[in-house]
Amino acid sequence: MIRNADLFTMATSGINASNKLLATTSNNIANINSEGYIRERTEFTARLGGGVDFGFTDRVLDTFAQNQLRRDTSSVGEHQTFSDRVQGLDNVLASEANSISASMTRFFSSLQTATDDPTNMPSRDAVMGEASGMLNRINQLGDFMKVKEQETELQIQDIVSTANSLVEQIGNLNEAINVAQGNTNVDTPAKLLNQRDQAILELSELVAVEVRDSSNTNGGVVVNLKSGESLVLADGAFNVFAIGGNPDYTNRDLKLQTNYAPPKQNTSIEILEQKLGGAIGGVYRYREQVLEPAQRDLGKLATVLADTINTHNKQGMDLDLQLGGDIFKVDDFRAINYPSNSDLSLGMSGRIIPGASGDITNNDYKVTVLTVPTGTPATFDVEVAAVTTDGQPELDSSGNPIVQIQTVTAQQGLYNATIGGIELEFDDGSAYQEGDAFLIQPTRLAASNLTLATSRSEDLAFAKPLRVSMNTDNLGDAKLIDTVISNSVVDLSFADPNASAFNGSQGIQDQAQSPSAIFGAPVMVRFTDVDSYEVLDSSNQVITSITGASDLNNLLAQAKDSGSPAWPAEFAALNDYPGYDFSLEGRPAAGDEFTLEYNTNGVNDNRNAVDMAQLQQMDFVRLSNGAQGNKATFNEAYASLVGQVGAAAAGSNIDLEAAKVMQTQSSDWFESASGVSLDEEAANLIQFQQSYAAAARILTTAQQMFDTILQVAR
Repeated sequence: MIRNADLFTMATSGINASNKLLATTSNNIANINSEGYIRERTEFTARLGGGVDFGFTDRVLDTFAQNQLRRDTSSVGEHQTFSDRVQGLDNVLASEANSISASMTRFFSSLQTATDDPTNMPSRDAVMGEASGMLNRINQLGDFMKVKEQETELQIQDIVSTANSLVEQIGNLNEAINVAQGNTNVDTPAKLLNQRDQAILELSELVAVEVRDSSNTNGGVVVNLKSGESLVLADGAFNVFAIGGNPDYTNRDLKLQTNYAPPKQNTSIEILEQKLGGAIGGVYRYREQVLEPAQRDLGKLATVLADTINTHNKQGMDLDLQLGGDIFKVDDFRAINYPSNSDLSLGMSGRIIPGASGDITNNDYKVTVLTVPTGTPATFDVEVAAVTTDGQPELDSSGNPIVQIQTVTAQQGLYNATIGGIELEFDDGSAYQEGDAFLIQPTRLAASNLTLATSRSEDLAFAKPLRVSMNTDNLGDAKLIDTVISNSVVDLSFADPNASAFNGSQGIQDQAQSPSAIFGAPVMVRFTDVDSYEVLDSSNQVITSITGASDLNNLLAQAKDSGSPAWPAEFAALNDYPGYDFSLEGRPAAGDEFTLEYNTNGVNDNRNAVDMAQLQQMDFVRLSNGAQGNKATFNEAYASLVGQVGAAAAGSNIDLEAAKVMQTQSSDWFESASGVSLDEEAANLIQFQQSYAAAARILTTAQQMFDTILQVAR
């Protein structure tokens, strides 16, 4: 049987209820500026016999609004981090003071001026001065990007450390809430819940997370990454982010590391960093999509520029009447071992193939040993695969991986040409094992490491080392229109397949010096008819003859391809022998002779300087992995680099503003449900004061009635 409450009991429960309501309202008002505080509300139910129960205080929370706020906070965190980093890079690249284009223009302008008087030393000094200035600008930008790369790695460490601290805090709060929930059924542990929600919100700024309540109603929550991996479990267990570098330890990647207590073994879970969202996703997206491609594009431009100038300078003759050499020095690069290699002391190195600048890309390359080395010196098969900066396969214009499988020889000093304009040197020995892999990064630090190979202005090869003389007795009107030097490598042993016909002693190889035991290098063309000619060596031996020539362009190349008897096998076995050619125009007559000889005393010759000055207008730099024709000038390549970073910066601003608008809307939505409103709380305060006073009045009335009853009883 339910007993009805007396007036005294009902009044007391009313006072207690009003007092609790006043306490809840006061607490809301006091915490209006407390970060992470969620408005509380106390609710009561009527007792069956009269009066009210003790009431239950809980937080006023819209989980849909809260989850949306977390998602939008992650979005702002990602776009803010990405935008801040990209803007800093764009500001430097777009600045005229840092522009490589201006320094390249000044360098080629100084070359153009020097062509007017190739023996003028002040003009030559000006060219070397502009070369040094251009190099300094390239080095400064390269060093800037290297510093930015280091800053990015430090920022990754800081973000990961903060994220792991929050993950651990959330796990500990889950445990504390479980304990608090089990010890009382009166009120929710609001303070602990607020702290956990605030920690989750702060974590969502660093990484996008999904949160769901525990299925066992113990107050715990499960916090997962967007990809599904668990960060925090409902029982308080948690996993942490681990920083690694495979194989490049300076290029941090992320794993999710389990946090088991010994003796249970911990394991690592692979995660894709750019898909993490939040500040972590933003910094990785900046590194992989903007910084590292820009760093390699700059390295590619610096390498192609240096190699092109070196190649053309080596095709000339300097002021000392010697064959030209390198103006710039492009550093070799050392491969990075993958941690799973059989012998981490065994390495591999590489370098840019001289003259192969048209093949250079901004790719990294993974070199994998496919077969066990055999023989002496050891030979084996390798796979050379182009990869992106995050280790993913690079695709060509058809969407296929860029891969080359080839047989290489492991011997110190022996370089194996491969894709991308590079050649590889494997350490001497047969210790390589199938599956060993190496990462090479040809252009990553190329801009920082580029140096001058000479400081002497005399080493500028403005003249061509070959001159073509027309016999004064010639009867035809054929005239010289072009002399081409394509190769000036000197190697009288011919161990280098790139050896030319120059002998290194201001001359052209005779029979004793040439690779052939019969003929010397070609030094004369004698016409036997208007469209027929013979190619002779310095001993007047006919090397080969041509009949029915369609034109007079590249006469030696025509002789090599179509002459009879065939071009000497020893000449053809070399890559580019003799390394020179010439073209005529007009109509030759039978008996006309054209003699090729070293350009002795030709210091006033400016032909090679003119060719070098025109390099600025020619397409040398590959813009992509597409067709070979997809090339640009040096200035266009730099403009493309600046434009790509600028486009990323502009796009990041738009994305950031849109994300901020969404965050503002979700924040307003969340605050409207869970935030403290002073107007509402002030109204509640008045209402609860009145209910308290009314309940107190009932209690006073009950006391008076009780006193009256006592008086009657006496």
